[in-house]
Amino acid sequence: MSEPAISALPMQVREPGLPAKVTIYEVGPRDGLQNEKGIVDTTVKAEFVRRLLDAGLPIVEATSFVHPRWVPQLADAADLMTELMTDLGELGRALPVLVPNERGLERALELGLRHVAIFGSATETFARKNLNRSLDAQFAMFEPVVSRARDAGLDVRAYVSMCFGDPWEGAVPIEQVVSVGKRLLDLGASQLSLGDTIGVGTAGHVTALVDAFTAAGVGTERLALHFHDTYGQALANAYAGLRAGVTTFDASAGGLGGCPYAKSATGNLATEDLVWFLEGLGIEHGVDLGKVVATSVWMAGELGRPSPSAVVRALAG
Repeated sequence: MSEPAISALPMQVREPGLPAKVTIYEVGPRDGLQNEKGIVDTTVKAEFVRRLLDAGLPIVEATSFVHPRWVPQLADAADLMTELMTDLGELGRALPVLVPNERGLERALELGLRHVAIFGSATETFARKNLNRSLDAQFAMFEPVVSRARDAGLDVRAYVSMCFGDPWEGAVPIEQVVSVGKRLLDLGASQLSLGDTIGVGTAGHVTALVDAFTAAGVGTERLALHFHDTYGQALANAYAGLRAGVTTFDASAGGLGGCPYAKSATGNLATEDLVWFLEGLGIEHGVDLGKVVATSVWMAGELGRPSPSAVVRALAG
């Protein structure tokens, strides 16, 4: 399919005090596809990753070495990474993968991968449902994973889920999120991604959480923000994050995604919507909007349903 014609881009109006450049951390191939009921062919997943890289996305999280019983969609993780490394060489080895435990790390090490991520919880209930561990016990599980990864020269990213609300526990105290996040960074993670897993966060909440991390000695250069658009707040929350000084934002091409362990988690912030937003602010991001839109239109065809991204609908409709 040819790339859609972009007839207009937003007028750029720089706002004083905002970052000049941000990094978009693309999670579509992993977080975007993990909850799909129909199994997506490995060759399609590999093409998805290649297209996203070709669109200029600097980081594309490819898959997760989770047990197939828990996430059947990602059972082909080793095959996918082998295909990508064959095609992309060193670039393929550098693609991030999620590793839930030491066994997942071992699989990543066997393939010679160089960038892994762990996925923690800010709440007791979700830790038990997602990790089969208590809130405190999750750190004992992650410690050897991070230690071994760092000893092997790998970069480690840490995700924290349910930072803005939990469907079982409700509101999550900001100080609890900061405590969990700091403990993951103290284990040796280089970056902490704060997730609004069910999309209940609002702009003021984002500001307060980022400010609390800053007050606790965690600089914004070590933080990333991961928003879901359940209540239509993802871009407003991204704006609050920018104003607070955060420069890394997770996004998923076409707005794909959700959490398989939280039924109320709907689509991620769409990469295209974020790019359009950043374009209007004159913030450098390095992504070719037309290519990402074309990729999401193609993937929507593979999945058999339209993209939920507003920008994709506007530019390719």
